[in-house]
Amino acid sequence: MAARAVGFGLPLAVLTAWVLTRYRFPGRPLLSALVHLPLVLPPVVTGWLLLILFGIRGPLGSLLYDWFGIRLVFTTAGAALACAVMTFPVMIRTIRLSLEAVDPGLEQAARTLGAGRLDRLFNVTLPLASPGILVGGIVAYATCLGEFGAVITFAANIPGQTQTLPLAIYTALQAPGGEATAAKLSLVSLALALVGLLLSEWLGKRLNLALGR
Repeated sequence: MAARAVGFGLPLAVLTAWVLTRYRFPGRPLLSALVHLPLVLPPVVTGWLLLILFGIRGPLGSLLYDWFGIRLVFTTAGAALACAVMTFPVMIRTIRLSLEAVDPGLEQAARTLGAGRLDRLFNVTLPLASPGILVGGIVAYATCLGEFGAVITFAANIPGQTQTLPLAIYTALQAPGGEATAAKLSLVSLALALVGLLLSEWLGKRLNLALGR
């Protein structure tokens, strides 16, 4: 679920961060507020909003189900969607900082040499911002492994389908004598989170060194 969430959300996060960084338009503050909304909303509220929008009778969920036979609520894909929505602001903030650190003079130089907007984006801007993009993806992946409220609200807690690591810990704690299982799963969660953070730090430093920063 975490891999699907990051794979789906990272390209959209790069595009959104690029638009917010490089363009000024009347709805820019509103767009920025909307993409950062999951950071300040309780995760259960985010899951409830997803349930309203993508439920079988929701405005988007009904269209997906009637036209394509796709049901997101209470499915693995729905759990990935909930994780993607919750981690989207994390990726946006990291990528925006990386894009803002790119020297505008390099983009202007490429422009004077005849490079178009897309050429500058893919050959100058994104390679220079790649440390922030990769770190944002890794941190988002680690964050997905700890997501609880939005997933259980939108995708439920179905063993073998939508039960994530935090939900498995919660289930173990509800069962008599499940403290040992919960402790083992908690150690796994701690190890995965620590590995993700250390990997993001290491990759960020290596890429910055490769770019001469």
